[in-house]
Amino acid sequence: MGLIIYLDTVLVPLSLFIMVGYHVYLWQCFKNKPSQTTIGIDSLRRKSWFLEVKEGDDKKSMLAVQSLRNAQMTTIFTASIAILVNLSLAALTNNSYNAGHLLSSAVFGSQSGKLSVLKFGSASFFLLASFLCSSIGLGFMIDSNFLINIASYEFSSWPAYTQTIFERGFFLALIGNRVLCITFPLLLWLLGPLPVGLSSVALVWGLYEFDFHGKSVTSSSNNATALR
Repeated sequence: MGLIIYLDTVLVPLSLFIMVGYHVYLWQCFKNKPSQTTIGIDSLRRKSWFLEVKEGDDKKSMLAVQSLRNAQMTTIFTASIAILVNLSLAALTNNSYNAGHLLSSAVFGSQSGKLSVLKFGSASFFLLASFLCSSIGLGFMIDSNFLINIASYEFSSWPAYTQTIFERGFFLALIGNRVLCITFPLLLWLLGPLPVGLSSVALVWGLYEFDFHGKSVTSSSNNATALR
């Protein structure tokens, strides 16, 4: 019993520390050297795209509507997954207490009543946080959609405000997506602390390959410039 509790109290906090610590590191890199991160490169490209829409004609405004629609569909998909998984988790809660005695081993971790509540509660909290961030981000995207179309005729009045709303929508949608990613290792906590530790390391490794792909892009561009 002591080993079971030991695995839960060590591996799960360590996994959360790895995932949260990675995103703190990513945020620092994004603020200091945005061109080295995929998120920073996307942000710079959106700003450039925003300026082109600002100086464009009605065709540019139509392109802005279509581009924002695709981003809104992605955000809606993330929010839908979060709330559906949360509802499924709530339906699974009652059955888990009845089957808890089948998972009583060190591999599956402790199945006590209080710890089971913590498992379901933490996963549900992150799922609801993901749904909330995605929903608010979707609202900002819809507002920026209207503002961009209005601004095509009166853009000199509020370009900074429109761009702020535009960036907030994408930023909150990104947070909702990342919180949903962090939730999946917590869902595996239902199967024990070992899957949490392994999945968190795999998640951070996968996100690192995605988030810092800009390093190779930047170095390739610099090498090409040097050869010229």
